Formats: sequence, structure tokens, C-alpha cells
Amino acid sequence: MNDLSENAIKVLQKRYLRKDRTGNLTETPDELFHRVAKSIASAELFWGSQEDVHRWEKKFYRLMSGLLFLPNSPTLMNAGTSLQQLSACFVLPVEDNMDAIFTTLKQAAMIQQSGGGTGFNFSHLRPKDDIVTATGGTASGPVSFMKIFDSATEHIKQGGKRRGANMGILNIDHPDIEEFIASKSNESLLQNFNISVGISDEFMNVLEQHENWHFIHPNSKQILKTINAKKLWNLILENAWGTGDPGLIFLDTINDKNPTPGIGKIESTNPCGEVPLLPFESCNLGSINLSKLVKQKTIDWKLLEQIVNTATRFLDNVIEMNQYNIPEIKTMVTGNRKIGLGVMGWAELLIRLEIPYDSEKAVMLAGQLMAFINQKSKEASMQLATKRGSFPNWIKSIYYPDTPIRNATVTSIAPTGTISIVADTSASIEPLFGLAYQRHHVLNDESLLSVHTFFIDYLKKNNLYSKKILEQVMREGVITHVKELPQKIKDIFKTALDISPIWHLRHQVAFQRHTDNAVSKTINLPETATINDVNKIYRQAWKLKLKGITIFRYNSKKRSTMETGIRSGIKTCKVCIE
Repeated sequence: MNDLSENAIKVLQKRYLRKDRTGNLTETPDELFHRVAKSIASAELFWGSQEDVHRWEKKFYRLMSGLLFLPNSPTLMNAGTSLQQLSACFVLPVEDNMDAIFTTLKQAAMIQQSGGGTGFNFSHLRPKDDIVTATGGTASGPVSFMKIFDSATEHIKQGGKRRGANMGILNIDHPDIEEFIASKSNESLLQNFNISVGISDEFMNVLEQHENWHFIHPNSKQILKTINAKKLWNLILENAWGTGDPGLIFLDTINDKNPTPGIGKIESTNPCGEVPLLPFESCNLGSINLSKLVKQKTIDWKLLEQIVNTATRFLDNVIEMNQYNIPEIKTMVTGNRKIGLGVMGWAELLIRLEIPYDSEKAVMLAGQLMAFINQKSKEASMQLATKRGSFPNWIKSIYYPDTPIRNATVTSIAPTGTISIVADTSASIEPLFGLAYQRHHVLNDESLLSVHTFFIDYLKKNNLYSKKILEQVMREGVITHVKELPQKIKDIFKTALDISPIWHLRHQVAFQRHTDNAVSKTINLPETATINDVNKIYRQAWKLKLKGITIFRYNSKKRSTMETGIRSGIKTCKVCIE
């Protein structure tokens, strides 16, 4: 198997490798890949022989151990164990009665305890201070119940390895939307939630026309309040600028692309927004390491096709080998068989090809690459359908009656937070955050120090390396002010905060156009960005038909996840970029 970086080994030891009851490691990284490959290949017995199992076990092992592809974290953690919960995240319904709310809370606890994240839309709950006929009391409203869910999550580690994660959505016409928008302005509240406003085309059109907007009671459908749409929009912008929350989820765009409209309407997504899901659906994700695909300054398309074919089969097998603790989830997941094949290492691929992230060439390549992956994955899914059958709800899907296919969706762009560390590459489709930086809160209170060794190798190869340059890069994390380096290199190694937001957005659009599900992408903004900058990004995201949008202004939170540069006095190793 490939050599692993020091950070990769740390993450594997803390999060993924099996331990005995005293906490001692009982598994090596190589044994982990063998364990997962064997478990997922076992699904082949449903349609083939033991010989097929052995053949695909070898292929799956080579894919993972070569760091060409990795599945989502719960699959790495749990495949081949007694837990066998392999899905990354789930969407659960929240209905307007106490029994349903706490049933959902119990289900969320079970999911998070086994390693999954959860997404909810709270818009069906009656507004705060609404009269509850049965008791004569008043309702406490969606935000109060979110706090209960947040408190429960705080005390549950996902699979015993990491704290749980939630997505909370409230629709723009809900009477409590103003409270919801400002609910994370205090950083101590809802720490286990990402929040997004469910935006409709109707609202955006009202906003464009400078008209008033109505808040509607979710049950009676009566208008409870009218507000100037611009005032409400400004509240969203101010809070997003201040804390990064809320993001936006464009529900009409999502449902225009809903692959199974005959089953129902999509109201929520997983915690990072890359998979819009019906109630009780889960996401089963995996990502291709693009940085491994450069061959003689070009993409190895043949290798990529082979990886896509094998990875699509792997993810379909995951659905078969998954253990479902909630019957409704088993029914929905096996009925639609949604998978999400995505990518990581996009920034590193561009660097290896010497293409600046903020260039037309990069955006064009993004579209070409994702179109190829999406098409080849669909072809692989259709091939699987010839032997395994189309997904059971196929007759209620957009594919009926002309296109027999195994999976209702095949592609999704996940953030790849920890698996990109294991793969020793850049995260998802994000630009490099820094050439040297500290990543906090990955392994509880331990920080990971990261230096982009490919940058150092590049300087040495081009006879530009010096101790002075390295010290400046370590201190600042970027090469913007390094006078000794030519502009060409500065362009190739430009980092997230030096890239104009429009290029972030254009990359997201390019990938979204060829992705069945959605794209998890953070539009990084410098600390000096204005509220109007957020306004432009959010409006453009809607006009460009994105399914969701998230921004983060550097240093807008006291508790930051990433910090450019490495402070003096901290010992660093030759470790990976994430």
C-alpha cells in the first residue's frame, strides 16, 4: 500500500483503526483497508460466486490502499465490525406533535451514536407562542426544539469517535424565521448545527421586485405577518457575514432536479449540504483522489474511468452490506439506492497541471472532468442494473421508462474533511487553504500542522528553494509577499483567501452542472469582505442555479477551524496538506 503521511497516521489511529477495550490499537492501516474491502466485497455473493467476492475484494483493496478512492468515514470505521453502520448522514422528518418530535430525536441519537450525521427541516413546527389547543398552553417554536436536539448531540459522539453534526433548515416563509436567522449569532449556541434558510424562487423574485413578503402559519396557512423582503434579506446577510451562518438552500432548484418526484418533495439536506434527501434517506459517499491521476502533465482518463467503475460498484455494495437500525430508513435507502461519488485533490490536480485555480482553463476542466465522472458512473450503474435490477422505486423516477439504472443518484461533491487527510491531498474541490497552516478541532483539542510538501518539491525542482523563502511561507502561510518568486508560481499556488469569490463560485457551478446531488463548497472570504460582498454571492448563487451556498469570512468566529501560517516555536513535521 502507499506510504501514509504523519497526519494521516494520526487521524487513522484516533478515528478509524480498531482498538481493544483498553484503547490499544489492534489494527494497522493496511489491515483496515483489507477489513473494509472484504466486508464490501461480500455483497457480490447476492449475485455471484465466492470467486467474484475474492476478485472484487482485491480490486477494492487496491483502490483504497493506493489512496485512489476512499469511502465516507463510517464505512472506514464500521465495515467488517459488529456495528456495520456505513452511511455518512441521514435526513429525518420533524412533524408538529410532541410524540413525533421526540421519536425523531431518539432516531437521531441512534444514528449519531453509530457514526452518522443528521439533517432536519423544522418548518412544519408551529411558531413560537402559538396556542396549543390540546393543553391550552403555547408552543415554544422551532428554535427551542433545535436547542434540545443540539444538547442531545453535544453528549453523543458519532460512533464513539467524533461529535455529532446536524443541518437545521427553516423555510423563508416560517413566522419564526427571523429568530432562526440570528440563532447562531451567539457562538455558544447551536454549536452542533449548520443552519440554512430554505429559500424559494418566489421569495427571490419578491426580493428582486422590492416587495413585501408574508410569513405563513405552517398548519392554518394564514398570513401572520408581512415584512419588507429586503429587510429580511439584510438580516440573513448580516448574520452570514458575522458568523458564516445561515447558508442558503434553494429548495425549488433542488426539487426541479429531484430524481424521484413520484415519492415526495425534498425539504432537507445532510449536514454539509451535498446531498438533498427525502425523509429517512441516507447518503453513501466516496471520493476519488484526483491528485493521483496526473500522467505526463495530463489527466489519465483511462485510469479515471477504471476508478469510477469500481467505486460505483463499491458504493452500490455498501447499500447491500449496511446495517439499518430504523426500518423506515431501510425502506427508503434500499428503495432509491442513492450513492454519491465525488472527488478530492482538485486543487492539487490543478497545481500538478500548472493551471491557476482562478482561471478559465481551470473552470472549463472542472466541467469536463465532472461530466466524465458523472457519465461513466451512470454507465456503470446502468450496467449493474442489467444483473442486479433497477432501484425498486425506478417506476416513480425520472429514469422510467427508458433508462434502467441501479441508483437514483450517482454523484455528489462532499467536503472530504478527514478522508482527504488520510489520502494526503487537498480537500474536495476547494483551493489550498494555505501552504502552511494549522487545523484545529479535528482530533478533539489537538491541532494538525500542515505544510504543503509538493510546494517545497516544486521549488527544489525549479531551483527556487531557499531557507529564507521557506521561513516566510511557514510564518505567513502564503507566497503573496515573497519577492523572490515569479508571478507564474504565485498564480499556481494561490490560496483560498487570495482567490476572488467569483472564482470559488464558478468552480462550484461547474461541478454542480454535472453532479446529481449537490456540492459542498465554502466560499472563503477575506476578513475585509463586506456585507455587500455576501449579498452579491448569495444572489448570484440563486441565479446560477446552485442548490445551496455557504460563505465564511476569515476570523469572523473566535473558534476557527483553520489558521494560516504556523506560529514560531511550534515544532512542524513534513506532513500533509488537507
